[in-house]
Amino acid sequence: MKTTETPAPVPAESGLPVSKADGPADPPRRAKKDGNVLNVFSHGVLILWAIMVVMPLLWAVMTSFKDDSAIFNSPWALPDKLHFDNWARAWTDANMSDYFLNTILVVAGSLIGTLVLGSMAAYVLARFDFPGNRFIYYLFIGGMSFPIMLALVPLFYVVNNMGLLNTIHGLILVYIAYSLPFTVFFLTAFFRTLPSSVAEAAFVDGASHSRTFFQIMLPMAKPGLISVGIFNFLGQWNQYMLPTVLNTDPDKRVLTQGLVQLAASQGYKGDWSGLFAGLVMAMLPVLAAYIVFQRQVVAGLTAGALK
Repeated sequence: MKTTETPAPVPAESGLPVSKADGPADPPRRAKKDGNVLNVFSHGVLILWAIMVVMPLLWAVMTSFKDDSAIFNSPWALPDKLHFDNWARAWTDANMSDYFLNTILVVAGSLIGTLVLGSMAAYVLARFDFPGNRFIYYLFIGGMSFPIMLALVPLFYVVNNMGLLNTIHGLILVYIAYSLPFTVFFLTAFFRTLPSSVAEAAFVDGASHSRTFFQIMLPMAKPGLISVGIFNFLGQWNQYMLPTVLNTDPDKRVLTQGLVQLAASQGYKGDWSGLFAGLVMAMLPVLAAYIVFQRQVVAGLTAGALK
């Protein structure tokens, strides 16, 4: 049986012409062009999305320094001068200072309790095998899918029977229970990515389980703690439904309740500048927290994939 042999390519030094089929293949220019078009399209979408997000924030900040007449007559123009009295009026007359203090107390207490309890539960579920481990884990996951609206009525009666209605510590406990499912789900996956050799070395040196967790494993889980802490901070700071049902005392309102009350009262008075000032006051802590910890949030979200 004869086989056809492919003739060897003629070297360029022989002076004979070399066809394009015999030479090296051209780079995939079409694929590169398609990739450039896709990059331009994706960057255009991201720029458009950034403009849609940033412009309302900048407009709200700009409007908070205007007077009422400038808000309606020239809503898109820059303020003629900075009216800081809008912020002072919202801070004192609208009781935004009291709402801020109540919100900081509730969010700080619930955030610390959520991270401590959630990290302990997640560490046990991720590192120890015992009967019912997977059942408890899926029970936490099921809590993420349970609508909070269905639990408002029984939750009201439970908190009322415990004597915690219209109290700061009662709201803290409810926030912790509300945030635990996602915290345990997130940190369980993060603790599984940490090396077990470090904990085993600590046990060999005589460290207890609690000491190994608090002094070794918990510092190693710092990126995950910061990430889930930011998410819980955003959710708890902007929570409105739970305090509306469980916190009806006007002296213990949180910031979201205060903003609704400010919108209702200042809207009838025509004090729109004070309303925008209060709105910007509520946004600043959330924006500052994300700007400061944005690197840690990205590191915590990608740590599991990089391990």
